[in-house]
Amino acid sequence: MSGRRVVVTGLGAVSAAGLGLRPLVDALHSGTSHIRRIAAFDPAGFPCQVGGEVASFSAREFVPKSYRKAVKVMARDIELAVAAADLAFRDAAMATPGMNGTGEAGPAKTVGGYEGSRVACNIGAGLICANLDELGGAMQTSLDEHRRLDMARWGREGMNNLTPLWLLKYLPNMLACHVTIIHGLKGPSNTITCGEASALLAIAEAASQIFRGDADAAIAGGAETKLNPMGLLRQGKLGRLTTANESPASVCRPFDVAHAGTVLGEGAGLLVLEEAQAAVARGARIYAELVGFGAAADPAGCDPLAQHCGNLHLACRRAMDEAQITAADVDLVIAHGTGVPHEDRLEAARLAELLPAASGNAEVLSITGAIGNTYAAAGALGAAVAAAAIGEQKAPASVNFAASDAGCAGIRISPRSHARKLRYVLVETFSHAGQSAAAVLKAFEGGQA
Repeated sequence: MSGRRVVVTGLGAVSAAGLGLRPLVDALHSGTSHIRRIAAFDPAGFPCQVGGEVASFSAREFVPKSYRKAVKVMARDIELAVAAADLAFRDAAMATPGMNGTGEAGPAKTVGGYEGSRVACNIGAGLICANLDELGGAMQTSLDEHRRLDMARWGREGMNNLTPLWLLKYLPNMLACHVTIIHGLKGPSNTITCGEASALLAIAEAASQIFRGDADAAIAGGAETKLNPMGLLRQGKLGRLTTANESPASVCRPFDVAHAGTVLGEGAGLLVLEEAQAAVARGARIYAELVGFGAAADPAGCDPLAQHCGNLHLACRRAMDEAQITAADVDLVIAHGTGVPHEDRLEAARLAELLPAASGNAEVLSITGAIGNTYAAAGALGAAVAAAAIGEQKAPASVNFAASDAGCAGIRISPRSHARKLRYVLVETFSHAGQSAAAVLKAFEGGQA
Protein backbone atom coordinates (compact mmCIF):
# COMPACT_ATOMS: atom_id res chain seq x y z
CA MET A 1 0.00 0.00 0.00
CA SER A 2 2.82 2.39 0.81
CA GLY A 3 5.50 1.03 -1.48
CA ARG A 4 7.28 -0.49 1.52
CA ARG A 5 8.89 -3.91 1.07
CA VAL A 6 9.50 -6.57 3.70
CA VAL A 7 12.63 -8.72 3.82
CA VAL A 8 13.86 -11.59 5.98
CA THR A 9 17.12 -10.83 7.78
CA GLY A 10 17.23 -13.28 10.67
CA LEU A 11 16.39 -16.97 11.04
CA GLY A 12 15.97 -18.66 14.42
CA ALA A 13 15.13 -22.34 14.67
CA VAL A 14 14.89 -24.96 17.38
CA SER A 15 14.04 -28.50 16.32
CA ALA A 16 14.91 -32.13 16.84
CA ALA A 17 17.83 -31.53 14.46
CA GLY A 18 19.39 -29.13 16.96
CA LEU A 19 19.63 -25.49 17.98
CA GLY A 20 19.80 -23.06 15.08
CA LEU A 21 18.71 -23.39 11.47
CA ARG A 22 21.98 -24.90 10.19
CA PRO A 23 21.45 -28.35 11.78
CA LEU A 24 17.99 -28.55 10.23
CA VAL A 25 19.18 -27.50 6.78
CA ASP A 26 22.08 -29.95 6.99
CA ALA A 27 19.67 -32.75 7.96
CA LEU A 28 17.53 -32.00 4.91
CA HIS A 29 20.49 -31.90 2.56
CA SER A 30 21.87 -35.17 3.91
CA GLY A 31 18.50 -36.89 4.11
CA THR A 32 18.84 -37.45 7.87
CA SER A 33 15.86 -37.99 10.17
CA HIS A 34 16.11 -37.00 13.83
CA ILE A 35 13.01 -38.86 14.96
CA ARG A 36 13.76 -41.15 17.90
CA ARG A 37 11.99 -43.02 20.71
CA ILE A 38 10.47 -40.46 23.10
CA ALA A 39 12.71 -39.85 26.13
CA ALA A 40 10.88 -37.03 27.95
CA PHE A 41 8.48 -39.57 29.50
CA ASP A 42 7.86 -43.31 29.24
CA PRO A 43 5.72 -43.82 26.11
CA ALA A 44 5.36 -47.57 26.56
CA GLY A 45 1.60 -47.40 27.08
CA PHE A 46 0.96 -45.60 23.79
CA PRO A 47 0.64 -47.11 20.30
CA CYS A 48 3.05 -44.43 18.98
CA GLN A 49 6.28 -44.18 20.95
CA VAL A 50 8.48 -42.02 18.71
CA GLY A 51 8.83 -38.30 18.06
CA GLY A 52 11.03 -35.39 17.08
CA GLU A 53 12.38 -34.31 20.46
CA VAL A 54 14.72 -31.40 21.19
CA ALA A 55 17.43 -32.96 23.35
CA SER A 56 19.32 -31.39 26.28
CA PHE A 57 17.63 -28.02 26.09
CA SER A 58 16.82 -25.19 28.50
CA ALA A 59 15.87 -21.58 27.86
CA ARG A 60 18.27 -20.56 30.64
CA GLU A 61 21.02 -20.57 28.01
CA PHE A 62 19.17 -17.97 25.95
CA VAL A 63 18.20 -15.30 28.48
CA PRO A 64 20.24 -12.82 30.58
CA LYS A 65 21.26 -13.97 34.06
CA SER A 66 18.87 -11.43 35.51
CA TYR A 67 15.95 -13.19 33.80
CA ARG A 68 16.79 -16.81 34.55
CA LYS A 69 14.40 -17.08 37.50
CA ALA A 70 11.56 -16.45 35.06
CA VAL A 71 12.36 -19.72 33.28
CA LYS A 72 10.68 -21.48 36.20
CA VAL A 73 7.33 -20.15 34.99
CA MET A 74 7.90 -21.07 31.34
CA ALA A 75 6.18 -24.07 29.85
CA ARG A 76 8.17 -25.98 27.25
CA ASP A 77 6.47 -24.09 24.41
CA ILE A 78 7.58 -20.77 25.89
CA GLU A 79 11.16 -21.95 26.32
CA LEU A 80 11.30 -23.02 22.68
CA ALA A 81 10.06 -19.60 21.53
CA VAL A 82 12.50 -17.72 23.76
CA ALA A 83 15.44 -19.70 22.38
CA ALA A 84 14.37 -19.21 18.76
CA ALA A 85 13.98 -15.46 19.31
CA ASP A 86 17.51 -15.16 20.69
CA LEU A 87 18.89 -17.17 17.77
CA ALA A 88 16.95 -15.08 15.23
CA PHE A 89 18.13 -11.72 16.59
CA ARG A 90 21.71 -12.97 16.69
CA ASP A 91 21.46 -14.25 13.12
CA ALA A 92 20.16 -10.83 12.05
CA ALA A 93 23.04 -9.11 13.90
CA MET A 94 20.47 -7.07 15.83
CA ALA A 95 21.57 -6.26 19.37
CA THR A 96 18.70 -6.06 21.85
CA PRO A 97 18.53 -5.11 25.55
CA GLY A 98 18.39 -8.77 26.56
CA MET A 99 20.37 -10.53 23.85
CA ASN A 100 23.10 -11.97 26.02
CA GLY A 101 22.48 -15.56 26.94
CA THR A 102 25.72 -16.05 28.87
CA GLY A 103 26.05 -12.82 30.82
CA GLU A 104 24.19 -9.81 32.10
CA ALA A 105 21.75 -7.91 29.93
CA GLY A 106 23.53 -5.94 27.26
CA PRO A 107 23.73 -2.14 27.20
CA ALA A 108 21.66 -1.68 24.04
CA LYS A 109 18.56 0.47 24.53
CA THR A 110 17.34 -0.10 20.98
CA VAL A 111 16.59 -3.23 18.99
CA GLY A 112 19.17 -3.39 16.24
CA GLY A 113 19.10 0.38 16.01
CA TYR A 114 15.29 0.57 15.91
CA GLU A 115 13.28 2.16 18.68
CA GLY A 116 11.56 -0.58 20.65
CA SER A 117 8.15 0.90 19.84
CA ARG A 118 8.83 0.27 16.13
CA VAL A 119 9.51 -3.47 16.51
CA ALA A 120 6.54 -5.87 16.50
CA CYS A 121 6.16 -9.42 17.79
CA ASN A 122 3.69 -11.95 16.39
CA ILE A 123 3.94 -15.58 17.50
CA GLY A 124 1.74 -18.56 16.68
CA ALA A 125 1.05 -20.91 19.57
CA GLY A 126 -0.80 -24.13 20.29
CA LEU A 127 -2.66 -25.72 23.15
CA ILE A 128 -0.08 -25.76 25.95
CA CYS A 129 -0.28 -28.89 28.07
CA ALA A 130 -0.13 -28.41 31.82
CA ASN A 131 2.49 -30.28 33.82
CA LEU A 132 0.55 -33.44 34.57
CA ASP A 133 2.47 -34.21 37.76
CA GLU A 134 1.68 -30.76 39.20
CA LEU A 135 -1.95 -30.77 38.14
CA GLY A 136 -2.54 -34.40 39.01
CA GLY A 137 -1.04 -34.00 42.45
CA ALA A 138 -3.28 -31.04 43.21
CA MET A 139 -6.36 -32.89 41.96
CA GLN A 140 -5.54 -35.89 44.15
CA THR A 141 -6.10 -33.66 47.18
CA SER A 142 -9.59 -32.82 45.89
CA LEU A 143 -11.06 -36.32 45.65
CA ASP A 144 -14.06 -37.29 47.76
CA GLU A 145 -14.52 -40.54 49.66
CA HIS A 146 -15.52 -42.27 46.41
CA ARG A 147 -12.33 -41.10 44.67
CA ARG A 148 -14.24 -38.67 42.48
CA LEU A 149 -13.23 -35.08 41.90
CA ASP A 150 -15.07 -32.78 44.30
CA MET A 151 -15.17 -29.32 42.72
CA ALA A 152 -16.01 -27.64 46.01
CA ARG A 153 -12.97 -29.25 47.61
CA TRP A 154 -10.93 -28.26 44.55
CA GLY A 155 -11.94 -24.63 45.13
CA ARG A 156 -11.23 -24.75 48.85
CA GLU A 157 -8.07 -26.88 48.95
CA GLY A 158 -6.87 -28.32 45.67
CA MET A 159 -6.04 -25.04 43.93
CA ASN A 160 -3.90 -24.04 46.90
CA ASN A 161 -1.52 -26.86 46.01
CA LEU A 162 -0.57 -25.04 42.81
CA THR A 163 1.90 -22.17 42.74
CA PRO A 164 0.16 -18.75 42.47
CA LEU A 165 1.92 -18.22 39.12
CA TRP A 166 0.91 -21.64 37.80
CA LEU A 167 -1.50 -20.37 35.14
CA LEU A 168 1.12 -18.03 33.66
CA LYS A 169 3.03 -21.06 32.40
CA TYR A 170 0.20 -22.22 30.16
CA LEU A 171 -1.37 -19.15 28.51
CA PRO A 172 -0.64 -19.15 24.74
CA ASN A 173 0.13 -15.41 24.72
CA MET A 174 3.00 -15.94 27.16
CA LEU A 175 5.32 -16.90 24.28
CA ALA A 176 5.13 -13.39 22.86
CA CYS A 177 5.00 -11.93 26.37
CA HIS A 178 8.40 -13.28 27.40
CA VAL A 179 10.03 -12.52 24.03
CA THR A 180 8.89 -8.89 24.14
CA ILE A 181 10.00 -8.42 27.76
CA ILE A 182 13.44 -9.97 27.22
CA HIS A 183 14.24 -8.05 24.04
CA GLY A 184 12.53 -4.74 24.77
CA LEU A 185 9.96 -4.94 21.99
CA LYS A 186 7.23 -2.34 22.45
CA GLY A 187 5.49 -2.41 19.07
CA PRO A 188 2.33 -4.35 18.12
CA SER A 189 2.18 -7.79 19.73
CA ASN A 190 -0.19 -10.61 18.80
CA THR A 191 -0.70 -14.30 19.43
CA ILE A 192 -2.38 -16.50 16.82
CA THR A 193 -3.72 -19.96 17.65
CA CYS A 194 -4.89 -21.68 14.47
CA GLY A 195 -3.20 -25.06 14.65
CA GLU A 196 -0.54 -25.76 12.06
CA ALA A 197 -1.46 -22.57 10.19
CA SER A 198 -0.52 -20.38 13.17
CA ALA A 199 3.08 -19.52 12.29
CA LEU A 200 2.47 -18.42 8.70
CA LEU A 201 -0.53 -16.36 9.83
CA ALA A 202 1.69 -14.69 12.45
CA ILE A 203 4.36 -13.94 9.84
CA ALA A 204 1.69 -12.48 7.55
CA GLU A 205 0.41 -10.23 10.33
CA ALA A 206 3.93 -9.03 11.14
CA ALA A 207 4.62 -8.27 7.49
CA SER A 208 1.33 -6.39 7.26
CA GLN A 209 2.33 -4.23 10.23
CA ILE A 210 5.53 -3.28 8.41
CA PHE A 211 3.75 -2.78 5.07
CA ARG A 212 1.27 -0.34 6.57
CA GLY A 213 3.88 1.53 8.59
CA ASP A 214 2.89 0.40 12.09
CA ALA A 215 6.36 -1.11 12.57
CA ASP A 216 9.76 -1.04 10.90
CA ALA A 217 10.85 -4.50 12.04
CA ALA A 218 9.29 -7.55 13.63
CA ILE A 219 9.98 -10.99 14.95
CA ALA A 220 7.40 -13.55 13.93
CA GLY A 221 6.77 -17.27 13.64
CA GLY A 222 5.53 -20.01 15.94
CA ALA A 223 6.42 -22.57 18.59
CA GLU A 224 4.78 -25.64 20.05
CA THR A 225 5.36 -29.05 21.56
CA LYS A 226 2.88 -31.87 21.67
CA LEU A 227 5.49 -34.29 22.98
CA ASN A 228 3.60 -34.98 26.19
CA PRO A 229 1.12 -37.69 27.23
CA MET A 230 -1.93 -35.55 26.43
CA GLY A 231 -0.63 -34.64 22.97
CA LEU A 232 0.19 -38.26 22.24
CA LEU A 233 -3.23 -39.34 23.47
CA ARG A 234 -5.21 -36.75 21.50
CA GLN A 235 -3.38 -37.17 18.19
CA GLY A 236 -3.50 -40.95 18.59
CA LYS A 237 -7.27 -40.86 19.12
CA LEU A 238 -7.55 -38.84 15.90
CA GLY A 239 -5.81 -41.69 14.09
CA ARG A 240 -3.02 -39.46 12.80
CA LEU A 241 0.02 -41.13 14.39
CA THR A 242 2.17 -43.94 13.09
CA THR A 243 2.33 -47.09 15.19
CA ALA A 244 5.55 -48.42 13.63
CA ASN A 245 8.04 -47.93 16.46
CA GLU A 246 10.79 -50.36 15.44
CA SER A 247 12.68 -47.99 13.10
CA PRO A 248 11.94 -44.45 14.37
CA ALA A 249 14.10 -42.61 11.85
CA SER A 250 12.22 -44.01 8.87
CA VAL A 251 8.59 -44.12 10.04
CA CYS A 252 7.49 -40.63 8.98
CA ARG A 253 7.35 -40.63 5.16
CA PRO A 254 5.43 -37.65 3.70
CA PHE A 255 3.94 -38.33 0.23
CA ASP A 256 5.73 -41.69 0.07
CA VAL A 257 4.08 -44.94 -0.91
CA ALA A 258 4.87 -46.25 2.59
CA HIS A 259 3.41 -43.31 4.53
CA ALA A 260 1.44 -44.60 7.52
CA GLY A 261 0.97 -41.64 9.85
CA THR A 262 2.71 -38.63 11.31
CA VAL A 263 4.85 -38.30 14.43
CA LEU A 264 4.81 -35.61 17.08
CA GLY A 265 7.59 -33.07 16.89
CA GLU A 266 8.47 -30.02 18.92
CA GLY A 267 10.20 -26.85 17.91
CA ALA A 268 10.13 -23.15 17.20
CA GLY A 269 10.80 -21.02 14.17
CA LEU A 270 11.09 -17.23 14.43
CA LEU A 271 12.04 -14.88 11.61
CA VAL A 272 13.30 -11.31 11.84
CA LEU A 273 11.51 -9.15 9.28
CA GLU A 274 12.54 -5.62 8.34
CA GLU A 275 11.46 -2.88 6.00
CA ALA A 276 13.76 -3.34 3.01
CA GLN A 277 15.29 0.14 2.79
CA ALA A 278 16.01 0.19 6.52
CA ALA A 279 17.60 -3.26 6.34
CA VAL A 280 19.82 -2.23 3.44
CA ALA A 281 20.76 0.99 5.24
CA ARG A 282 22.03 -0.90 8.29
CA GLY A 283 23.95 -3.35 6.09
CA ALA A 284 21.83 -6.36 6.97
CA ARG A 285 22.25 -9.71 5.26
CA ILE A 286 19.00 -10.31 3.39
CA TYR A 287 17.87 -13.88 2.82
CA ALA A 288 14.70 -13.22 0.86
CA GLU A 289 11.76 -10.88 0.34
CA LEU A 290 8.20 -11.64 1.43
CA VAL A 291 5.91 -10.84 -1.48
CA GLY A 292 2.63 -12.69 -0.97
CA PHE A 293 0.32 -14.17 1.66
CA GLY A 294 -2.94 -16.06 1.66
CA ALA A 295 -5.27 -17.73 4.15
CA ALA A 296 -8.42 -19.83 3.99
CA ALA A 297 -10.53 -22.20 6.06
CA ASP A 298 -12.93 -25.10 5.68
CA PRO A 299 -15.35 -25.98 8.52
CA ALA A 300 -15.19 -29.62 7.39
CA GLY A 301 -11.57 -29.79 8.48
CA CYS A 302 -9.24 -32.30 6.88
CA ASP A 303 -10.64 -35.79 6.47
CA PRO A 304 -11.25 -38.15 3.53
CA LEU A 305 -14.61 -36.50 2.85
CA ALA A 306 -13.28 -32.93 3.05
CA GLN A 307 -11.60 -32.56 -0.30
CA HIS A 308 -10.07 -29.14 0.32
CA CYS A 309 -7.93 -29.73 3.48
CA GLY A 310 -8.64 -26.28 4.84
CA ASN A 311 -9.22 -24.92 1.32
CA LEU A 312 -5.45 -24.95 0.95
CA HIS A 313 -5.67 -24.24 -2.77
CA LEU A 314 -7.43 -20.93 -2.01
CA ALA A 315 -4.73 -19.85 0.45
CA CYS A 316 -1.98 -20.70 -2.05
CA ARG A 317 -3.78 -19.00 -4.92
CA ARG A 318 -4.25 -15.83 -2.88
CA ALA A 319 -0.57 -15.79 -1.93
CA MET A 320 0.49 -16.24 -5.55
CA ASP A 321 -1.95 -13.58 -6.74
CA GLU A 322 -0.61 -11.10 -4.19
CA ALA A 323 2.93 -11.94 -5.33
CA GLN A 324 1.74 -11.46 -8.93
CA ILE A 325 3.11 -14.81 -10.09
CA THR A 326 1.77 -17.82 -11.95
CA ALA A 327 2.41 -21.54 -11.59
CA ALA A 328 5.29 -21.24 -14.06
CA ASP A 329 7.13 -18.91 -11.67
CA VAL A 330 7.14 -21.22 -8.62
CA ASP A 331 10.45 -23.06 -8.30
CA LEU A 332 9.96 -24.83 -4.98
CA VAL A 333 7.15 -25.62 -2.56
CA ILE A 334 7.76 -26.24 1.13
CA ALA A 335 4.66 -28.33 1.79
CA HIS A 336 3.23 -29.43 5.11
CA GLY A 337 3.42 -33.13 4.25
CA THR A 338 2.25 -34.74 7.48
CA GLY A 339 2.73 -38.36 6.41
CA VAL A 340 -0.93 -39.17 7.20
CA PRO A 341 -2.04 -40.93 3.99
CA HIS A 342 -5.36 -39.15 3.35
CA GLU A 343 -3.86 -35.78 4.33
CA ASP A 344 -0.90 -36.26 1.98
CA ARG A 345 -3.23 -37.21 -0.88
CA LEU A 346 -5.52 -34.23 -0.36
CA GLU A 347 -2.57 -31.85 -0.12
CA ALA A 348 -0.88 -33.32 -3.20
CA ALA A 349 -4.11 -33.12 -5.20
CA ARG A 350 -4.58 -29.45 -4.36
CA LEU A 351 -0.95 -28.66 -5.25
CA ALA A 352 -1.23 -30.58 -8.51
CA GLU A 353 -4.26 -28.48 -9.46
CA LEU A 354 -2.48 -25.29 -8.50
CA LEU A 355 0.87 -26.15 -10.07
CA PRO A 356 0.22 -28.57 -12.94
CA ALA A 357 3.38 -30.22 -14.22
CA ALA A 358 2.75 -28.89 -17.73
CA SER A 359 2.98 -25.27 -16.54
CA GLY A 360 6.30 -25.33 -14.73
CA ASN A 361 8.94 -27.31 -12.90
CA ALA A 362 8.08 -26.72 -9.24
CA GLU A 363 9.51 -29.28 -6.84
CA VAL A 364 7.83 -30.14 -3.55
CA LEU A 365 9.41 -31.11 -0.26
CA SER A 366 8.34 -31.63 3.35
CA ILE A 367 10.52 -31.16 6.42
CA THR A 368 8.26 -33.37 8.57
CA GLY A 369 10.16 -36.56 7.84
CA ALA A 370 13.28 -35.05 9.40
CA ILE A 371 11.87 -33.53 12.61
CA GLY A 372 8.23 -34.60 12.94
CA ASN A 373 5.08 -32.51 12.81
CA THR A 374 5.82 -29.35 14.80
CA TYR A 375 2.26 -28.01 14.57
CA ALA A 376 2.20 -24.25 15.40
CA ALA A 377 5.91 -24.02 14.52
CA ALA A 378 5.63 -25.87 11.20
CA GLY A 379 5.01 -22.92 8.89
CA ALA A 380 7.79 -20.82 10.37
CA LEU A 381 10.35 -23.62 10.20
CA GLY A 382 9.26 -24.17 6.59
CA ALA A 383 9.63 -20.45 5.85
CA ALA A 384 13.09 -20.42 7.44
CA VAL A 385 14.14 -23.39 5.29
CA ALA A 386 12.73 -21.59 2.25
CA ALA A 387 14.70 -18.42 3.01
CA ALA A 388 17.90 -20.42 3.52
CA ALA A 389 17.31 -22.34 0.28
CA ILE A 390 16.93 -19.09 -1.65
CA GLY A 391 20.07 -17.72 -0.05
CA GLU A 392 22.07 -20.83 -0.95
CA GLN A 393 20.28 -21.49 -4.28
CA LYS A 394 19.97 -25.12 -3.27
CA ALA A 395 16.81 -27.23 -2.93
CA PRO A 396 16.80 -29.55 0.10
CA ALA A 397 15.56 -33.14 0.05
CA SER A 398 12.28 -34.49 1.37
CA VAL A 399 13.59 -36.89 4.02
CA ASN A 400 12.36 -40.50 3.87
CA PHE A 401 10.85 -40.12 0.40
CA ALA A 402 11.63 -42.99 -1.96
CA ALA A 403 8.63 -43.48 -4.25
CA SER A 404 5.40 -41.53 -4.58
CA ASP A 405 2.08 -42.81 -3.30
CA ALA A 406 -0.32 -43.22 -6.23
CA GLY A 407 -2.51 -40.46 -4.82
CA CYS A 408 0.45 -38.08 -4.66
CA ALA A 409 1.81 -38.70 -8.15
CA GLY A 410 0.67 -35.32 -9.42
CA ILE A 411 3.53 -33.49 -7.68
CA ARG A 412 7.26 -33.84 -8.27
CA ILE A 413 9.39 -34.66 -5.23
CA SER A 414 13.13 -35.17 -5.34
CA PRO A 415 14.63 -37.42 -2.63
CA ARG A 416 18.03 -35.70 -3.00
CA SER A 417 19.14 -32.11 -2.44
CA HIS A 418 20.63 -30.31 -5.41
CA ALA A 419 21.69 -26.88 -6.60
CA ARG A 420 19.13 -25.06 -8.67
CA LYS A 421 17.95 -21.54 -9.40
CA LEU A 422 15.36 -20.51 -6.82
CA ARG A 423 13.57 -17.23 -7.38
CA TYR A 424 10.11 -17.91 -5.93
CA VAL A 425 9.36 -20.39 -3.13
CA LEU A 426 5.84 -21.14 -1.90
CA VAL A 427 5.41 -22.22 1.73
CA GLU A 428 2.11 -23.67 2.91
CA THR A 429 0.53 -25.37 5.91
CA PHE A 430 -2.93 -26.56 6.89
CA SER A 431 -4.43 -27.74 10.15
CA HIS A 432 -6.45 -30.84 10.88
CA ALA A 433 -9.23 -28.50 12.08
CA GLY A 434 -9.48 -26.73 8.72
CA GLN A 435 -7.30 -23.60 8.65
CA SER A 436 -4.69 -23.03 5.97
CA ALA A 437 -2.05 -20.42 5.20
CA ALA A 438 0.54 -19.76 2.50
CA ALA A 439 3.39 -17.35 1.82
CA VAL A 440 5.59 -16.59 -1.18
CA LEU A 441 9.26 -15.75 -0.66
CA LYS A 442 11.34 -14.24 -3.45
CA ALA A 443 15.05 -13.82 -4.03
CA PHE A 444 15.81 -10.22 -3.04
CA GLU A 445 16.54 -7.94 -5.95
CA GLY A 446 17.96 -4.49 -5.35
CA GLY A 447 20.09 -3.22 -2.54
CA GLN A 448 22.51 -5.40 -0.63
CA ALA A 449 21.82 -9.10 -1.10
